[in-house]
Amino acid sequence: MVGAWGEVTAAEYLRKKRYTVVASGFRSRYGEIDLIVCNKKVLVFVEVKLRKSSDFAAPSEFVDTFKQRKLRTTAEYYLSIHPTELQTRFDVIEILAPEGYDTAKPVIRHLEDAF
Repeated sequence: MVGAWGEVTAAEYLRKKRYTVVASGFRSRYGEIDLIVCNKKVLVFVEVKLRKSSDFAAPSEFVDTFKQRKLRTTAEYYLSIHPTELQTRFDVIEILAPEGYDTAKPVIRHLEDAF
């Protein structure tokens, strides 16, 4: 439930930045991509990381090389069934929400071209 809230929050944030949501929660046998969005001539695969605080580590630090590999493989699969001429990239959206989905104003950090 909290994860879904984070993805909805990230999608709203990206819409305000003039991105168009193409897909959310895209799943395959290789893994899941939280959001797939488009901004001008770029198709962006977005990993959303939600945490209550960054005391232990920044949320983006949990997108390790194993997770990056899964995301790339899943994105390649997505592109095999949805070919495009658009450039692609991988972004990470960090959301810090101390009260979880009850947080009135979560802190959102958008890392473009994260890996």
